[in-house]
Amino acid sequence: MSQARDGDGEAFRALTEPYRRELQVHCYRMLGSFQDAEDALQETLLAAWQGFGGFEGRASLRSWLYRIATNRCLNARRSAGRRPAKEWDVPNVEPPEPSRLGEVVWLEPFPDAPLDGAVDVPLGPEARYEQTEAVSLAFVTALQLLPSRQLAVLILRDVLGFRASEVADMLDSTVDSVTSALKRARTGLRSRLPQTADREPPPARGSRSEDAIVTKFVRAWESADLGALVALLTDDVFISMPPMPFEYEGHDAAARFCGSILRSGRRFDLVPTRANGQPAFGAYLRGPTGIRHGTGLFVLTLAGVRICAMTRFDSSVLPWFGLPRSLPSR
Repeated sequence: MSQARDGDGEAFRALTEPYRRELQVHCYRMLGSFQDAEDALQETLLAAWQGFGGFEGRASLRSWLYRIATNRCLNARRSAGRRPAKEWDVPNVEPPEPSRLGEVVWLEPFPDAPLDGAVDVPLGPEARYEQTEAVSLAFVTALQLLPSRQLAVLILRDVLGFRASEVADMLDSTVDSVTSALKRARTGLRSRLPQTADREPPPARGSRSEDAIVTKFVRAWESADLGALVALLTDDVFISMPPMPFEYEGHDAAARFCGSILRSGRRFDLVPTRANGQPAFGAYLRGPTGIRHGTGLFVLTLAGVRICAMTRFDSSVLPWFGLPRSLPSR
């Protein structure tokens, strides 16, 4: 600690490195964007390094870093030009009329690799959510629709379990203000999260049940078997595709959308990966020369042995998952 205060960069990195990944996940929950979270993390570490001489140790180092990260994210939410909505850009495919247009078009997936160790962190006794649940796409999307102050309070209190007095100190606020904001945030979050009371829980990661439904999905999508694909979907299935705002809700709407893709003559190969603790696939379009070009990333949300949500991201995210832009011919 004293060496870091005296300007020893290696000592500072040794002190802060154990918190790096969990801070990145915190920034992601705040911002909903993998790229923005990485920028906010770098700003946090720089601010911490520059201000470390003034760290007096009245709060823990972890709490102090969360204070900086949270306020950097609040600043980013106030000033950031969010990714704009993108026009439909799938050649030779006319999409059906969407159920609605989504608001959180800046949403990006978070690769599972950096999550290892980042969601297995010490939580306060008042934490209400499992760490893996709190990084799911549905949860992160719902968070983005909360007012910024409420968002910060809910994450710090209900996801991470910090005490109200700690959160008030982080936000230069009062305990009463934090308590009031948390109450409003909980109400807002409940209204925005998908209703799952009647939905089966997802199978365990890497289980036979998960492998079975994933295998069926890959087989149906790669062979353009629309019947087999829609048979895997729940009645309330939800499809979204940020940064395009098109959203399709319900079995019939999802079937029309999937049909517009699979009946277009386009054929794909899927490469497995994981995002946000969920099964995911890089999608590669088979070209006339045999080279397969990356067109996007699918993330599946499972309920029992069926798919209750599918989120499609554009091809710019593939490198974050160690996936190439294209695959050679077979």
